[in-house]
Amino acid sequence: MSITKEKKQEIIENYGGAEDNTGSTEAQIAILTARINDLTEHLSENKLDHSSRRGLLKMVGKRRRLLNYLKESDIIKYRELIKDLGIRK
Repeated sequence: MSITKEKKQEIIENYGGAEDNTGSTEAQIAILTARINDLTEHLSENKLDHSSRRGLLKMVGKRRRLLNYLKESDIIKYRELIKDLGIRK
């Protein structure tokens, strides 16, 4: 249900710029997207898991706020990121 340490490190290297730059907006959005995708698969099998559904909604909201921040600060990076991650506008 959660992403592995290796997968998370790979995401940070791809989107954070440096391997220790975990706080960049792009890295945070990419990590949240991976977690959201995993949790979506879990909820398709476990339809009555309401506590995980609430966590999913909180993650989606946080990702949305981060995307809004990125859109306001750097529209080019925003467009590249949503295209790369396959996020709908």
